[in-house]
Amino acid sequence: MKSHSVGAVGLIQKELFSFRDEEYKAFNKKLVPNVDEKTMIGIRTPVLRSFAKNFFKSYPDKAEAFMKVLPHTYFEENNLHAFFIEQIRDFETCLAKTEAFLPFIDNWETCDLFSPPVFKKHPDAVYERILVWLKSKHCYTVRYAIGCLLSNYLDAEFKTEMLELAASVESDEYYIKMMVAWYFSFALIKQYDAAIPYIQNRRLEPFTHAKAIQKAIESTRIPSKTKVYLKTLK
Repeated sequence: MKSHSVGAVGLIQKELFSFRDEEYKAFNKKLVPNVDEKTMIGIRTPVLRSFAKNFFKSYPDKAEAFMKVLPHTYFEENNLHAFFIEQIRDFETCLAKTEAFLPFIDNWETCDLFSPPVFKKHPDAVYERILVWLKSKHCYTVRYAIGCLLSNYLDAEFKTEMLELAASVESDEYYIKMMVAWYFSFALIKQYDAAIPYIQNRRLEPFTHAKAIQKAIESTRIPSKTKVYLKTLK
């Protein structure tokens, strides 16, 4: 099994380097400054996502073997791993693969780019895990949890308690505070009446409060009159 996994990794790495784009690498390394550029191959996200979908469909055993080899060597291997997880249709398997992978995420891009479609079919079960992930000491596990609340729980599955969960996250981590800000900016778009008291009462720490207002004002989905009011709450 070990040799099979190593073989799968070698095969996949060879494929990944065939997609190398030095111009994109130069651009992307500025967006993800905490990732060692020596670990970046330079692959555009649509190219990698397409490869993941086709490879997973054609070689599911190799994709499975690849996901067992952690940590990965390259930044794009982590992103590929995330895209492979999105392809899994069995909920329990997908959830287990997600939880096994979360501790190895080391940057915001990998954290934010995957949201398994099957999670939307099991909102209650995923919400139970979100409550656990929010208590993690790992920065990107917490960020992922808040991102899930943003992506999947601001519409039909929304509960006012979720705003309290996000507002109660205490962290000095920049990438956690930014995700809380993003969450509240979207909450102001989709659940304004429930979210606005958190801004009016300054329930968020100062940096997050300011960023939440900034992102909401930048949105084209916020009415102009609301933007004028939000500016008074900075």
